[in-house]
Amino acid sequence: MTDFVYTPPTEPLKIIYLDDDILVADKPSGLLSVPGRGEDRQDCLIARLKSEFPDVLLVHRLDLDTSGVMVFALTSQAQAHLGKQFEGRKTRKRYAALVAGHPSEDSGRVDLPLIVDWPNRPRQMVCFDTGREAQTDWKVQRAEGENSRVVLKPVTGRSHQLRVHMLALGHPILGDPLYATGVAAEFPRLMLHAEELRLHHPRTGESMTFKSKVPF
Repeated sequence: MTDFVYTPPTEPLKIIYLDDDILVADKPSGLLSVPGRGEDRQDCLIARLKSEFPDVLLVHRLDLDTSGVMVFALTSQAQAHLGKQFEGRKTRKRYAALVAGHPSEDSGRVDLPLIVDWPNRPRQMVCFDTGREAQTDWKVQRAEGENSRVVLKPVTGRSHQLRVHMLALGHPILGDPLYATGVAAEFPRLMLHAEELRLHHPRTGESMTFKSKVPF
């Protein structure tokens, strides 16, 4: 990652939903969720949102290379309520991905603990001694040539969880700059998209589902 040059996309903001308490946006691949280190990495989704919605507050993050649904709070009360939903695993997340090869099964659950790979950070790795529990449910939708389109539903929310778990299965997500190699790495972007997010509205308690069309 030492050769990484941050060139965020310039496409306009895409707002999926907005009310007095929450804002749901569609994050493009290649845009940081929050500012990074250095002046050249200050452009990010929350900074762009703040230019139009000064009260916007962070609730969760998506990786730089991942696109899709992100929810933000517009009050501190909403932020606390949503934060507890994420921490308590009360939200439901669905991701679309293209992975290398064809899994031998149609579906399953990966249950492998994860920890940061310190010498190679930000990479994560499986570690049964000190890793934090991590589970991902997966299901094959269909084969696409030599690759497969899959649905991923994280049970936990560890950093790079979906990416490391699919790598552990032997089917890395295509275009992954950290975990894919060879032909699987030769894609213009990480083929991972946060397609759907279900949560309870922090004020009304209503169950709400937000969706973003898969761009690949």
